[in-house]
Order: sequence, then C-alpha cells, then structure tokens
Amino acid sequence: MPLQKPTKTQCLERIHSIVSKYKASVGVAVIQPDTRDTLVINGNKHFPMQSVFKFHIALNILHSIDQKKYRLTDSIRLRKADLDNDLWSPLREKYGRTGITLTLDEILRPTVAQSDNVGCDVLLHKLGGPKALQTYLHKNGIRDIAVAINEATMQAHWARQYENWSTPLASAQALLATFHAKTLLSKESTEYLWNVMAGTTTGANKLKALLPAGTTVAHKTGWSGAKNGLTAASNDIGMIVLPNQQRVAIAVFVGESYENEDTNCLIIAEIGKAVWDYYTAQ
Repeated sequence: MPLQKPTKTQCLERIHSIVSKYKASVGVAVIQPDTRDTLVINGNKHFPMQSVFKFHIALNILHSIDQKKYRLTDSIRLRKADLDNDLWSPLREKYGRTGITLTLDEILRPTVAQSDNVGCDVLLHKLGGPKALQTYLHKNGIRDIAVAINEATMQAHWARQYENWSTPLASAQALLATFHAKTLLSKESTEYLWNVMAGTTTGANKLKALLPAGTTVAHKTGWSGAKNGLTAASNDIGMIVLPNQQRVAIAVFVGESYENEDTNCLIIAEIGKAVWDYYTAQ
C-alpha cells in the first residue's frame, strides 16, 4: 500500500523534530520549482558558507565563458606559490608543489567536485577577488550572500570564515536560477556545471546518504572543521532529482554545532530523507 503523502506542515514538523535532537543551529530552504512549493527553517539566517562558495565561483567563471572572456581550454599556470601550502588540494596531490600549467577546465572540475582549495583561490583571483564575485552575484539577484575572503584566509583565521556567508534561501534560489529557470548561464554552461556537481565526490554522507541508491544529487558541500568542540559550518546545497524527473532545490546549513561531524552529516542526511519522502509519497 503506498504511503500517504505527508502534508507540508507534517514535513516541517518532521524537520523540526530532527533539528531539535541536536546541539546545533540549522537552516533549511527547499524549493520545488514546478509548483513553487517551499519548506523553510531559519531561511534568512546568515550561515558561514565554507566551500559552498565554490559553486558561486563556478557560476561567475562560466558566465565569463558565456561572455567570451575565457574558454575552458585556456591555459592557467599554477605557481609554486599557489601549490606549496597545506590547503586541501587533490590538484597538489596529483601534480606536486613545484608548479604546473593546466586548462581552466582541469582546474574548475576538481575545485567544484573535489572541493580543491588551491584551484578555488586561483579561480577567485582570476575573477578579480572576493569583492568581484560578490558584485557578480548581487547584480544577478543573489543578494543575501557575502564573499569577503579566499580559502587561504578562511583556513588560516577561524573567526574570519563568518565573513563569507549565505542565507539558506539565497543558496536555494541560486540553484533554481542556475538549473531550473536557467537565467544565469547558457545551456552549455548549465549542463557542464550540472554534470560536474552530479559527480561531486565530497559529502556522500550528507544529502545523498539516506536517499535511494542511484538518486542523482547535483550538489556542493562545505565544512569548517572543529575548534574547541565547535563546528562553525557543515553544509550541503544541491538539486535532487525525483523519480518523476522533477528537481528539488535544497540548501541545508548546520552551524554552531557541538556535535561531532558524523552527527552533523546525519542531520543533513535526515533532512534530505524527510524532503524526499514529502515529495515522493503518493
């Protein structure tokens, strides 16, 4: 016998019940674009993004490609100064610390799909820095977001990560504008970014964890690590593809958490499952 579809109120009550079990501040924004149905908890609260902002960097880079400013085949030099650090970087693990020339595509893909911090800062510099990225976002209607620093600064100074923030609603709306309304990028750039995010290797224990095997989630994660038992940010934003091929934009931000990271990820996974059940029940 098929499950009876929960009401919107019941789904929100379920999410509130999940959140209430943990010592953390949680923000959720869900938008089903075909119906404009929304589920929001702390949707206008400022949460530190951490690596979620690599999604926004990709938007700006691909917009510049659409404007013929760059090409994915352009060569970019990663200098020793870019690589010789302790930032998380699959690029450095692959190519070493002495310097390498790669295409824009070869840097952009791991920056998004593997959350490469070296690639992130090189691309952010190419765009003109944090303020240039923020200006691009604001000019394109993504306003409840701030970008002030790069990954190197964020990782070196714990307190400064709060300068790069987003509301859950702003993140969900950015996903919608990109992947449903398709107002931010060309068709080719939209498909490129979708495929990169659908191949993301980080966060398998977040939004995707409790969904049926094989479910497509095009997403971007972020994580601050912990200091003195406090996790400032454990995040996941993305588009979930439902069995009927409709898509749902979802942004979950877990902040100021005194739980361990496995638990932070479980919070995100449980919310993802609650949203899935809401939209897939008969």
